[in-house]
Amino acid sequence: MSVLQALRRAARLAAVAVLLAAASPAALAQQQPSAASMLLAKQLIKVTGATNLFSPLIAGVVEQAKLLFLQQNPSLAKDLNEIAPKIRDQLKPRFEELTDEVARLYATRFTEQELKAVLAFYQSPPGKKLLTVQPQLIDDSMKYAQDWARKLSDQVVDTMRAELKKKGHDF
Repeated sequence: MSVLQALRRAARLAAVAVLLAAASPAALAQQQPSAASMLLAKQLIKVTGATNLFSPLIAGVVEQAKLLFLQQNPSLAKDLNEIAPKIRDQLKPRFEELTDEVARLYATRFTEQELKAVLAFYQSPPGKKLLTVQPQLIDDSMKYAQDWARKLSDQVVDTMRAELKKKGHDF
């Protein structure tokens, strides 16, 4: 079975799994948020910039497919470089599917009142500030956590080494 056939088979299996999950009574009940909740959720996604996280997805999928073909036949590079931008442009309208589903996820997990409150927060000065500084806070937090974990690891290694020496092992 070729890589392309395996990918197609995996995609079909994933689609069947999604359909089966979506057909369950619990999933059907959760799939129907009110129009007002959907509108609020879409506003929330826009205000928070959540769609920016997903915007590279279409280009990434097209690029992965291009690489798959290039691995099988490197001489396709010129044609694939011409085709890929066309496919990305054709797929741009599909981005709304993703946005709609993310909005539905918010709208099924938050009440309309909660969505209004969260949206009001993000539109307030402190909420706007949070949106502005949060990426740097997350980046700084991750850097600190990595440094902290490295130091902790050094401490654990030193402690283990000392305990192993007590048991007669030499390092």
